[in-house]
Amino acid sequence: DARQPSDLETMLERGGFSAEECRAARELCATIAACRLSKYNHGRDRLEGPALAGGRPLVLVIDQTAGDESIAGGLADGESFARMFEAAMAENPGATIAVKLHPEVIAGTKAGYLGDLARREGAVLLAENVSPWALLELSPVVYTVSSQFGFEALMAGCKVVCFGAAFYSGWGLTDDRLSLPRRTRRITRDELAAAVYLRYSCYFDAWRRHRVDAATAVGQLDFLRRRFLTNDLPTVCYKIARWKRRAVSAMLDGPSGPPVFTASKAAALAVASRRGAAIAAWGTAALAFRECQTGPRTTCLAVEDGFIRSAGLGAAFVQPLSLVFDSRGLYYDPRSASDLEHRLAAGGFDAATLARAARLRHRLVAEKVTKYNLADAAGLAGLPPGRDIVLVPGQVADDWAVRLNRAPGEGGKGNVNADLLAAVRRRNPAAFVIFKPHPDVEHLGRRGALTVDQESRLADRIARTASLEPLFKLVNRVETFCSLAGFEALLRGLPVAVHGLPFYAGWGLTADIATCERRSRRRSLDELVAAALIDYPRYWDPVSGLVCPPEVVLDRLLEYRGRAATPYQRAARLAGRAIIAWRWFLGRCVAHSE
Repeated sequence: DARQPSDLETMLERGGFSAEECRAARELCATIAACRLSKYNHGRDRLEGPALAGGRPLVLVIDQTAGDESIAGGLADGESFARMFEAAMAENPGATIAVKLHPEVIAGTKAGYLGDLARREGAVLLAENVSPWALLELSPVVYTVSSQFGFEALMAGCKVVCFGAAFYSGWGLTDDRLSLPRRTRRITRDELAAAVYLRYSCYFDAWRRHRVDAATAVGQLDFLRRRFLTNDLPTVCYKIARWKRRAVSAMLDGPSGPPVFTASKAAALAVASRRGAAIAAWGTAALAFRECQTGPRTTCLAVEDGFIRSAGLGAAFVQPLSLVFDSRGLYYDPRSASDLEHRLAAGGFDAATLARAARLRHRLVAEKVTKYNLADAAGLAGLPPGRDIVLVPGQVADDWAVRLNRAPGEGGKGNVNADLLAAVRRRNPAAFVIFKPHPDVEHLGRRGALTVDQESRLADRIARTASLEPLFKLVNRVETFCSLAGFEALLRGLPVAVHGLPFYAGWGLTADIATCERRSRRRSLDELVAAALIDYPRYWDPVSGLVCPPEVVLDRLLEYRGRAATPYQRAARLAGRAIIAWRWFLGRCVAHSE
């Protein structure tokens, strides 16, 4: 509002910006440009509408929303836009004149001033959500009344013509068609940036809402923008459970809008065909979509839990804080390469990413974070001193990760836990073997429980109530089929032998009973962490409702740790047990009928 001086105007008039402050502002502007950030950051990174190339100079005329306070505050009105458009046409013969509509005008929520005029006069109308940087990189001359686009164009080094008293006009940096005599000081671009970005503005952490500095805010906004633009295709989700949809919607929201949910396979295929959409389906349902395609291939995203999932079991309807959306395969299906395997095979992890992975790994270990983060329980007492102690984590027998890893003709129909323990016994006849049943088997009645005879013959100790974390401190090594516990053991520096082909096997970090010819590269532990915990999954913060980096999810898990279960959580756990029991009963009925 230029009708009286603001704190920002007073700041600029007084000056007193140090060389260090100007340098910091210049570096921040360079980061903003490199990250292609703007006021609004939902626009695509490339212009898909009218072509603006061809060697002709480009003039951008910036529209604003009708009645916006910044127009009256800029000592302008609706007529100012008509005068601006006429001047742009008259002063730039031979140039391409393009009118940039406001994002809210494009969305249809507000009216603008220049749309009809541009159509009438034959100007190019830019009516799509595109990043300002897709236009600013063309080095246009920018005509504006008081839009922030003019400030961003000025920071990008463009010539800016102002027909209103914007906060950035009147300081000798713009071509001003409306004078404001009280602004007498001539300033540099660095001083303007220092005032606007470093002194005047306050920044807040996107997820925790405490104050942060400008560089932190820019980094967080860059993360959120990149995650949003990753979802370039519209998405239709097939048979995603209602209680998971809030997280899925946040993770798949993008330039084409949030995902559409359906329980109909025909509807999913129809939407995908009509809108050019990707189909997201849980686990093996995505494989079924891929296998049934005969015409042009539709992108099918296989959705699965991430490796740091929640504070509680998924089978008890606990919201996932991490999911993966794999466009190639499934990370637990060794029959074909997944996005995670491709990432590990490609390599190319920079030093900053590896340093971040190391910090994340150390934090996971120090804070005792695992996939489900169930309440910690004591370890085991009375273990024999001097014996080689091997921990064998149990698995859910009918879990798809187990079924897809078990080759036909290799005992694939027996109880995976009994078969694994027998193999461990053969490999380690003198070892003291501790078997830790899977939580879903112990608490929710899923398949994979051992008989009393199997327990006595195959294991020296059954760790029913002990948590994995204290067990890791007591054992010398871990042997597993394909359990995520093997990955968690690797993070803690334990030797791990694997009998199946989990995502962490085959990279030179584990003793592999099975082999995979595709996995021929050797990877460090921090490269594995960078791929599996930073690049591959997506994380969701249930407090802010936003996608987030893994470090925020760790903060939330620590907040949840030790809290008493709510009535909803207790009811969800009972419902989970009932559903699993019903599925088991139906499976027995089918098996009996066959």
